[in-house]
Amino acid sequence: MKTVVAMNNIHKRYNSQQIETHALQGISLEITQGEFVAITGPSGCGKSTLLSIMGLMDRASEGDYHIADIATSNLKVDQRTQIRNEHIGYVFQSFNLIDNLTVFENVALPLEHRNIAKNEIKQRVEEVLTQVDMAHRQNYRPNQLSGGQQQRIAIARALVGKPDLILVDEPTGNLDSKNGDQVMALLAQLNKNGSTIVMVTHDSRYSRCANRQIQLLDGKIVTEQVMPQVVQGVA
Repeated sequence: MKTVVAMNNIHKRYNSQQIETHALQGISLEITQGEFVAITGPSGCGKSTLLSIMGLMDRASEGDYHIADIATSNLKVDQRTQIRNEHIGYVFQSFNLIDNLTVFENVALPLEHRNIAKNEIKQRVEEVLTQVDMAHRQNYRPNQLSGGQQQRIAIARALVGKPDLILVDEPTGNLDSKNGDQVMALLAQLNKNGSTIVMVTHDSRYSRCANRQIQLLDGKIVTEQVMPQVVQGVA
């Protein structure tokens, strides 16, 4: 299997007012194509920091990170942006949709930054909206949709660029349990269809949807567990 993520001895330190915070302490892990990995742990343990480094939103203070065989340590800002656009889809807890754009325009955004013909953009956007069962809402604005619908649109936007890796940060954090269950069932189906997913969650019920769990504590991996393959969707 192709290695999508390879991290070796990743550290992240933050300095403020002469106080140093060691958010990540020597994280090493590999994620292969087709895995669904849940990163869990208490608040402040480094989950979101790890996801930000994986998504090239932030830089490690020390260590090596390869995404799809690309070394990222010495890349310039514009190179990191390009790799993020081509190889990574990001789903945020707060959706991060643009209110004055339609659903279609929000999902098309990652492709607008590539030299792709308009008819192909239209085809790919409609394809992913169909996948998340939101094609009938493509001309709506985000503020006309429920939270669960907005998260589906955010997932479609992450999918449209056909990324090697989909990163999902607390996808159910702003949803009620019914919508949360639906979003998790959708992620499980996308993984079944071949998407490689890394999800940060504090919810143990949802972390069981993944086929591997990595638990962090104080910036370190404390346990790693392969889950039974029978788990599909939410138990």
